Amino acid sequence: MNVRRSAAALAAIGVLAAAAPATAAGPSPSPKVAVPSGLFGKGDPTYDGVWRQSFALLAQHTLGERPSASAINWLVGQQCDDGFFPAFRADPSKPCLGKDGAQADIDATAAAIQALQALGEHDGEVHRAVGWLKGMQNKDGGFGFSVEQPSDTNHTADVIGALSVAGENVTALRSEGKTPLEALSELSIPCSADGGGAFAYQPDKKGKLAANADATAAGVLGALGKGFVIEPGKARDKAPACTASGKPTPAQLADNASAYLARTLAKTGHLTSSLAGAKDQPDYGNTADAVVALAATGSTAQAKKSYAWLEKNAGNWAEQSGPAAYAELIFAAHAIGADPHDFGGTDLVRALDATGPATQTAKATHSEAKQGKHDSGTKVWWIVGVGLVAGIGIGFLLSGRRKRQQP
Repeated sequence: MNVRRSAAALAAIGVLAAAAPATAAGPSPSPKVAVPSGLFGKGDPTYDGVWRQSFALLAQHTLGERPSASAINWLVGQQCDDGFFPAFRADPSKPCLGKDGAQADIDATAAAIQALQALGEHDGEVHRAVGWLKGMQNKDGGFGFSVEQPSDTNHTADVIGALSVAGENVTALRSEGKTPLEALSELSIPCSADGGGAFAYQPDKKGKLAANADATAAGVLGALGKGFVIEPGKARDKAPACTASGKPTPAQLADNASAYLARTLAKTGHLTSSLAGAKDQPDYGNTADAVVALAATGSTAQAKKSYAWLEKNAGNWAEQSGPAAYAELIFAAHAIGADPHDFGGTDLVRALDATGPATQTAKATHSEAKQGKHDSGTKVWWIVGVGLVAGIGIGFLLSGRRKRQQP
């Protein structure tokens, strides 16, 4: 798991590979469950099947590719009757929830909504998923890691992005009078405080907010009402600065958070992953998220510098982490207008495609090539055949002419 999952969730499921150095990571352990046909990646899908599938399909669509029908159908088949998507549903024929059923996952549902909305022709599935998400809103207006969990920046931002992409008016979504954007505002650190401008993941037990780079990158997109994919925008003339305000607007929240990210990234070009008892290491996934966040606010100068760092250092990490990692890097490339086919010597597009079923575009090209070869051969024989027939016909005409000319 290397993408926008909370540290608490990662610790709970014991998935720490993304925090380890790319050069030190060994081969992925054998999956605990069989990897279904149509699913991207070969690793255990128990905790991230829907998430990585959604990212992979969304990235392919962003690149202008037509994903495999089997890959799309696999994702659609993961949806439960209540409308939500679980992290992974090993047996879609079994009902969800209950003791042994697949459990609701807000992250997975938000990601699936964005993928299916982008792909089109899945209005019913998107509508049901959106309805379920809206019903999971907490009293403070935000969303948590799972049902009835306290609100946090990451999941609130992911839900805002998903609902916005689906055409929902997020400002009209209220729980006891509070909106998701108001919940985000409560998790933003004032400019005058330590880590000013950043978002906290959640308040600590004493209610104090501590800067969290992962949450800050997510918070920028949430404040702007953006999904995982943003279009390259116009670069701003000046770098963002944290501006104090009694009640900052969503745009100000995004600018303040971008200012924090820019300051943090300026030191080394990348974000750092800190785990208790482990040495601080580069955080490739969150650095890619930060590139997207900075680009979303027009802070392209630092975004491009950090993307250049990723080009030099993130290739091995992506190869070992799989489809969601490739997708993250593709989103970052797209956000700054870079070519994902040339990522420090790696073709991110080809690498992503290789982790899942062949795209419909690739199949069509292969089919057309075969048909072209067949047509070429047919054309040759058709020409030969026409020549023979024409020759025979001319022979008959000449023979008849000779006969008529005879005395």
